[in-house]
Amino acid sequence: MNKDMQNVIGELNSPDYSKRVAALREMGKSIKEGAITREATREVNNHVHTTYSFSPYEPAMAAYKAWEAGLQIVGSMDHDSISAAEETLFAGSQLGIATTVGFEIRCSFKDTQLSDRKINNPDSKGIVYMCIHGVPSDKIAVCREFLKPINTIRNKRSRAETAALNELISGYGIPPLNFDRDVSSLSRSKEGGSITERHILAALAGRIIEVRGKGQPIVDFLEKELKMSLSEQVRLIFLDKENPHYIYDLLGTLKGSFLPEFFIQPEPEETILAKKVVDFARSIGAIPAYAYLGDITESPTGDKKAEKFEDSYLDELFSVLHEIGYTAVTYMPPRNTKEQLLRVQKLAAKYGLMEISGVDINSSRQTFNCPEMLQPEFVHLLDSAWALVAHEKLASADSDLGLFQPGNPLADKTIAERISVYAEIGRQLNPFSLKIPLADIKKGLGYEDI
Repeated sequence: MNKDMQNVIGELNSPDYSKRVAALREMGKSIKEGAITREATREVNNHVHTTYSFSPYEPAMAAYKAWEAGLQIVGSMDHDSISAAEETLFAGSQLGIATTVGFEIRCSFKDTQLSDRKINNPDSKGIVYMCIHGVPSDKIAVCREFLKPINTIRNKRSRAETAALNELISGYGIPPLNFDRDVSSLSRSKEGGSITERHILAALAGRIIEVRGKGQPIVDFLEKELKMSLSEQVRLIFLDKENPHYIYDLLGTLKGSFLPEFFIQPEPEETILAKKVVDFARSIGAIPAYAYLGDITESPTGDKKAEKFEDSYLDELFSVLHEIGYTAVTYMPPRNTKEQLLRVQKLAAKYGLMEISGVDINSSRQTFNCPEMLQPEFVHLLDSAWALVAHEKLASADSDLGLFQPGNPLADKTIAERISVYAEIGRQLNPFSLKIPLADIKKGLGYEDI
C-alpha cells in the first residue's frame, strides 16, 4: 500500500467529520476499482464501540478495521449513545461491508424478583446491561432524544466520581483531574456521545504516565503504592515503554482494581426500568437483547475480576426476560465456556429469543476477528447477524417488516424460520448501497398487495 493511501486510512480516524467522509469516499473508490483488496472471512461483529462512548476508533475507522479484518458485517454499539449510527451506515456503503446499528444501556430490574442480585453488571445489583440492536434508520433521531436525559443525569454522576477519585489520588502525589478539561474533553459528549467511567480512568492513566513515566516507575506505583498484584505478563506489558496500547492496558488494570473505590451507584432516573426500555425498543421496531455475562473465572480483557453472576439462577432469569418482553439475547463466544453458552442457547430456544453475537471492541489491543463463531456450536450466529442486517434495512423501509412485528408476513413462523428467511435476504443485499429492492423483497415474502 502506497504512502498516499496510508494517509487516507489515517484520515478515517480524524476528529474532523468532513475529513473522515472524504477519506471514506476515496477508500470506497479504491475498493471498487480493486486497488485495495482484503482476504474476506465469514466472521461478523455486531458490538463495536466508537469514540461516541469509549474507543480509539471513530465510526469510519471502526468500519474500516472490521473490513480490513475480513468481516462481513460490522455493528456500532455505544454506551448510552447512538450518535455513531449514521456514520457507520455511510461507512459501510462506501467500504462495501454490511452494517447494523444500536446502543447499549443500563436499566433496572428493581421491580423484579432479581432486584437484590448481581445479574450481568459487575458494579451494581439489580441493574443490567441491555443492547438495543437493529435500530431502523428512521428511528435513530428518536433514540437520540430518548438517551439525552439519561446522559444528563449520568454526567452529573461522572463529575461526582471524578471528585471522589481526586480525593483518592491526592495522597499519591497525583495532581487532581479537572472533569471538563481532562475527562469530558476525551469524549464526544458535545456531539451526542456519552461519558463513561472508562473516560475517567483514561484521564487518570494519562495523568499517572505524565507524572511517573512509563516502565519501572509505573510498575512500582501500581505494586508498591496502590498495592496491586500484577502478573508477570502484565508487568512485562508495563515495562515495555514502546507498547502502543500502553494507556489502554493501564486503564484496564486500573478498572479491574481501582474503579470500585470511586464508583457511585446510579440513581433510578439514570437506570430506568427494563420494561420501559424494552417497550421503547419494540415501539420503534428495534430488538431489545439481554447481554449475557455469565460467571467469570478469568477475564479475557483483564478488566473484570473472577466473580459469579447469573449462572446459578439462569432459568429464573430467562423467565423474567420473557415476562418483560425481551426478544433476543446477545453473548460473546470468546468470553464464556461452551457449556455456559449451550445452556443459554437452550433457554433462548425455549423462550423464542433471537441469538445475537458480538465482541465489544473498546481498546486498540483487541482484535476485530472472532474465529470462535465459526465453530459448529456458534456458526448459526452468522445467520442471525445477516437476519439482523435484513431486519434493520427492511424495518427502515416498512415498519411491518421488522422481525418481531405483528404485521410481518412471517409472524406465524418460529423465530428460527424467520431468521433463515431474513438471513438469505441480508446476504443478497448490496453492501455498497443504502437502498434496497423493497418491492422484490415484499413479493418474495408473500405480500399480495405491494
